[in-house]
Amino acid sequence: MTSEPFDRTVDRRAFLTRAAALATVSAVGVNVGLPSVALATNARPGAGRRPLDQPNAYTQPRPEALAEPSELTIAEAAWLIRAGKLTPEHLVEAYLARISRYDGIYQAFNQVLADAAIAAARAAGRGPRHGVLHGIPLAIKDNYYTEGVPTTANSFLFKDFVPPYDATAVARLKASGAIVLGKTQMGPLATTRATTPAGVITTVNAWTPTDRGIDPGGSSTGTATAVAGRMATSGIGTQTGGSITAPSNAQNLTGLKPTMGRVSAAGIIPLTYTRDHPGPLARDAKDAAIMLTAMAGEDPMDPRSQGLPDVPNLIDAASPVYQGRRVKLRWKTRIGVLPGFTNGTSPTALARAAYLAQLAAIPGVTLVNVPLPDGWSQLTGSTFNNIRLPERAEPFMPYLRTDLRGFGVSVTSWLQGALMGGNEFITGQRAKLLLMDRVLNDLFDGCDAVVQTDAVPFDILGLPEIAFPIGFTTAGLPIGTILGGLPYAEDRLLSVVAAYQAVTDWHLRRPADPPATAGARGAAPAEELRLTAEEVAELSQ
Repeated sequence: MTSEPFDRTVDRRAFLTRAAALATVSAVGVNVGLPSVALATNARPGAGRRPLDQPNAYTQPRPEALAEPSELTIAEAAWLIRAGKLTPEHLVEAYLARISRYDGIYQAFNQVLADAAIAAARAAGRGPRHGVLHGIPLAIKDNYYTEGVPTTANSFLFKDFVPPYDATAVARLKASGAIVLGKTQMGPLATTRATTPAGVITTVNAWTPTDRGIDPGGSSTGTATAVAGRMATSGIGTQTGGSITAPSNAQNLTGLKPTMGRVSAAGIIPLTYTRDHPGPLARDAKDAAIMLTAMAGEDPMDPRSQGLPDVPNLIDAASPVYQGRRVKLRWKTRIGVLPGFTNGTSPTALARAAYLAQLAAIPGVTLVNVPLPDGWSQLTGSTFNNIRLPERAEPFMPYLRTDLRGFGVSVTSWLQGALMGGNEFITGQRAKLLLMDRVLNDLFDGCDAVVQTDAVPFDILGLPEIAFPIGFTTAGLPIGTILGGLPYAEDRLLSVVAAYQAVTDWHLRRPADPPATAGARGAAPAEELRLTAEEVAELSQ
């Protein structure tokens, strides 16, 4: 079994202290420093960022991917670009052709930067390589600042906003050689599945492009549909209450929500300061690791990103390890299984049972039954989950006082936050710390990672999660699952998923293309469905 290079046990008490301080920061402003979270022993100094140009970042393409550039993963496309067998311009043109042909029905993008992407690709073809992301076309959720390009968060409030600089995550991806294809549709102000600000459903699930009623997941809907529909190699989203994991599960992707602070949120239109997590939506664990490696690291513009343990070698972690011809786990890992995870005879229950059986067959995996911590239902229920709402309302109070119409269909949760009392908020923060203590010291007492049925509990706590496909329904819809981990243990999660994906092929399956006649960009949708303000409030992240 591959040993870990150093003791990576996080000081859990320090993590709890930092969580308490973060709650205070949310009330007094972002310029307050947070306590460092060190490794318990043998910590390395600083918070260095990993290089992207390393051997395991490149994967020789599958034969079936060679004929169609849009089928390539990041690691495969990078292998071809490095070998001189594919140019960035050819790759970008392949994606722009699919966008032109199909995005009229997918409606994944709200703005395509075709000319800029072609220019960047040509420059990449002439210039020195920057590593594995060199020339790789990406989709960017429209709440990330993009210099000189409108950033609307799909809202009336920001419809004319053109930021003067890139969000830190976007700047780092571009500095690593990535090319921005465009900005993607999202739930209004990051609340639910993608609609217009007035609630008219836009983006569809790439697996059911002609049925707008099938949920594509939100609020990072457009990014998920762009990647699943092969209109971008990979993309980025944000998660406050399942907004990366839900669309990834709905559209057969691998979505990684890192630990709070692992990626800077500077330059992202906020939803909830103590719960906003930037992260990648990718085609497999290796691509998610590449994306997160480029995005992660300390940023002076975001206190949440400072004083953290170093970013581990995520790319190596997401590279399967073999003993002979058999895949084994990189590190021995106890995976906790929650009560009722496989109960029933539904397609999801059967897929979960098969998933656990496949995991258990991988050397190094130990499945252990773990009980839910005391008070789980109450501590993770809507009453305490709603303590996020005042954080949502506070930065927007000037707008709430002047023009409620600017919030469109998502106004209800902002009003709820503005009206919540201080006592409720303080009680909720205490409940959060109690939940954190019970998860870190009870739930993880017997396991290193734990299966999840809902992203919200770990979103509340800022703990890492990874979503990935494990099967399909009889109707051909993807079935996904979520694995949650300890603070800053993204590498552990990636190693498990990489091993699972090495022995299964769910992540390699792609949706059929929609009818070309319905796909011309700019075409009107075949039908109009609308979410009401009440529905958005119920579904809100």
